[in-house]
Amino acid sequence: MTNDDTLAQLSRAIANHGMKTRYYYEFIGFNSRLDTIQAAVLNAKLAHLNEYNKARQAAAAFYDKSFSGTEKLKIPARATKSTHIFHQYTLVLNGIDRNGLKEHLQSKGIPSMIYYPMPLHVQKAYQYLGYKEGDFPVTEQLCKSVISLPMHTELDTEQLEYITQSVLAYIS
Repeated sequence: MTNDDTLAQLSRAIANHGMKTRYYYEFIGFNSRLDTIQAAVLNAKLAHLNEYNKARQAAAAFYDKSFSGTEKLKIPARATKSTHIFHQYTLVLNGIDRNGLKEHLQSKGIPSMIYYPMPLHVQKAYQYLGYKEGDFPVTEQLCKSVISLPMHTELDTEQLEYITQSVLAYIS
């Protein structure tokens, strides 16, 4: 769209929620990353949405069962009158070195993610709201203690066992 690198970076950041560095928001942007080809693929996949949702729920149930016996991991909460689809499966860690666990999983070939490592209320894009560190202590603690495990529709039992055993081996 442009030969100007600065303008190109700004355009990408605007279309990516206002972030230049992953999960650090300098200004408020919007989500505009879906192109026409991706939309066509997703349109074709829409007919299989219920199957995909059930596969994600089955993977989450496997994780839940595997991790329910330890106080070091808190599994995702569910609202009783809704159905969770699990775009992400995020654990709250209790007394566990999150970066150490992430490195351990990476050494085993298991991807994991730390989404939103910095609370929104202290990010540059939202400074105008006047919040400061300490205003949302639960949010701040969660940003320091959560990790997301692989979650997709093609996870099979062997993969789930490998992932859960690797997590449990690290925390024990």
